[in-house]
Amino acid sequence: MSIQFKDIDKNNWEECIRLTVSDDQRVFVADNCYSLLQSKFVEGYYPLALYAKEKMVGFLMYGRDPETQRMEMCRLMIDKNYQGKGYGKEAVIKLIVLIRNTYGNIEFYTSAEPENVRALKLYEDVGFKKTGEIMWDEAVLKIQL
Repeated sequence: MSIQFKDIDKNNWEECIRLTVSDDQRVFVADNCYSLLQSKFVEGYYPLALYAKEKMVGFLMYGRDPETQRMEMCRLMIDKNYQGKGYGKEAVIKLIVLIRNTYGNIEFYTSAEPENVRALKLYEDVGFKKTGEIMWDEAVLKIQL
């Protein structure tokens, strides 16, 4: 297993918006279409496709939140057909390395709805800690890089 990050461009954007999560997870994840549009209109957001070999298996987006000015991972989704294979964890670890190499030793944030137990466990497993803060009805987590 080795996740690769690739930019989303004219050759793969349609594949990205066809990725889906299971019905019970839809309440936790914004549609990739919305996220791609957001990245075009909110300066400083970077969407990435997640590939395992040559197959797109997921999507993430990171950047500086315009409201808080925090560097954050604001989206992570693994297609329902590829969940449970470790791709999400590998992608978050790889993103942490990318952020550290690009921005240095900073505080890096993410968030998840309190009911999204799987996401919270994943984030805590890779080193994020709950801050006790709730923003946008989500539990905020951070890691010191």
